Amino acid sequence: MRLKPFPTLFCLFLLPGVSAAADKTVYGLNEYATLSDIDLQVAAKLDTGAKTASLSARDIKRFKRNGETWVRFYLAIDDAHAHPIERPLARVSKIKRRAGDYDPDDEKKYTARPVINLDVCMGTAIRSIEVNLTDRSAFQYPLLIGSEALKRFDALVDPSLKYAAGKPACATDAHTAE
Repeated sequence: MRLKPFPTLFCLFLLPGVSAAADKTVYGLNEYATLSDIDLQVAAKLDTGAKTASLSARDIKRFKRNGETWVRFYLAIDDAHAHPIERPLARVSKIKRRAGDYDPDDEKKYTARPVINLDVCMGTAIRSIEVNLTDRSAFQYPLLIGSEALKRFDALVDPSLKYAAGKPACATDAHTAE
């Protein structure tokens, strides 16, 4: 039996990809996530088409504390979250507006959103991720986890699954930021 060189070489090129995929965690389209900094568990939508993560927040205000810019907000999840949350501002992101989301007479095609760092646990993995704040109360999931955060979780998303990682079970002393 004689092996053909092209198919054999092609298969060898695929091996590193198989190895890299084996190191990834498979998550479903939706997962439970614990926001460790806020001590809250929410349902999240994993969206590989979104770049950034978004958390449902309302009454978002920037303020200065010791010369640094901070953000004060309330969770826009349900009525139980009546206390303000304060976090340092990591940066401001420019989010592209969809066609139906802006006035054609308005030149701005982007909306500016404050970004904070949050420790998020999915399954047994906890990561520090950037999360922009916006009112997502019109959406089913208060937390959207985009591709940048999914990279930090070494995630593969299988859209045929839901809650594949189960309830979050991260040890508070086992924080991993990689």
